[in-house]
Amino acid sequence: MNTTGDPASKISTRERLWNQSFFILWQGQLVSAFGDVIYAIALGFWILAQTGSTALMGALLAAASLPRVLVSPFAGVLIDRSDRKRLLILTDTIRGIAVALVGVAALLGFARTWMLFAAAIVIGLGGAFFNPAVASALPDMVRRDRLVQANSLFHMIYTLSGLAGNSVGGFLFKILGAPVMFFINGLSYLFSALVIPFIRIPRVEARVERSPFLSDLKEGFAFIWRFIGLRHLLAFAAIMNFFASMGVMLILPLFEHQRHLGPVLYGLVMACFTGGLLAGLLFSSIVRIRPASRFRLFAACGLISSLSMILFPLSLHFPLMALLAFAGGAASALLNMFMTSVIQLTVTQEMRGKVFGILGGISTGLMPLALVTGGVLAEFIPIRILISASFAFTILLYLPLFASAAFRRTITFDPDTQAAADLIAFGAKT
Repeated sequence: MNTTGDPASKISTRERLWNQSFFILWQGQLVSAFGDVIYAIALGFWILAQTGSTALMGALLAAASLPRVLVSPFAGVLIDRSDRKRLLILTDTIRGIAVALVGVAALLGFARTWMLFAAAIVIGLGGAFFNPAVASALPDMVRRDRLVQANSLFHMIYTLSGLAGNSVGGFLFKILGAPVMFFINGLSYLFSALVIPFIRIPRVEARVERSPFLSDLKEGFAFIWRFIGLRHLLAFAAIMNFFASMGVMLILPLFEHQRHLGPVLYGLVMACFTGGLLAGLLFSSIVRIRPASRFRLFAACGLISSLSMILFPLSLHFPLMALLAFAGGAASALLNMFMTSVIQLTVTQEMRGKVFGILGGISTGLMPLALVTGGVLAEFIPIRILISASFAFTILLYLPLFASAAFRRTITFDPDTQAAADLIAFGAKT
């Protein structure tokens, strides 16, 4: 597949990392992500205040993630067949209108739980298209040798928004209330939709003879199945997300149930976590990590992130919790950056949408069940025990992953000295 447009202009726009398109996409998503953070805080405390049920809170969070699980593989095929810029504009516009309407309903006093469920489904569906489309387009917006740095800076969007949103989210909830925070998130999506038209995203030329939709989807799954290192990574991510999602979801009820903690300290401890994410991303954007060193650093970060969160609820001393949250955030940032960059480097342009769509579906496939399970179990088992147990299981998941030779070769892939096809060939021999 080839991209359309003037080749010379395409090269010039990719020379600098902070080109116009990258900067506009970066700052637009920063605003949108900030809205998501304060929306999640407002939503969690609003549900608990209205119903007092952690099970309902878990079900609502599951409603946002379930559509992404079901739709992401199909969304990936559509991304590879569509104008990615128009797709980004459409998804943010729809999400912005839906969430803003919920905010208006809440302000007028007739918001109902079903409305929040409907908005959660719209948000999940939008994310199923938006996130893989951005991940697919990013390698076409910057040079290959700047891709790791670009991913680090792009991941900082969620870190900076999380740092700002979690720092002030508890205060905003006290001052503004949930309805206004809902409306602000709707406006943040609409702002993102307004700036995306100024972004230059190269189009992917369609095949002369386009294969049927389901054949394209099957091709994506077949590619991942042959790519054993990637297959192992996806299986690990799916099970890992189940336990990690259950543990993280229970942090908010933990702070709500402890009188000496509460919403304000919850926002601050989550700000420490996102501050750790920022530190990890700054490290990876400044320090050049050699491909050969990625596996050792990946293993160390995996253990640190799990151990930090195991210890997190055992002591309800806020300074220690803040320190552990920071350490867990820094390690998690490096893990996510490695995985995203390696996939972008090893997957060709015409397959990226499908692979990232399938990745989104598989990696979050068990998340809705995890959120519901965590909410229900918290009605019978102490939340502190559940959080620690959830992250204790994640450590056990690293053992088979670290033993996979195909995964080690994938995570240490060097595009300057290796061909991506060799990774698939190696997996076929093992």
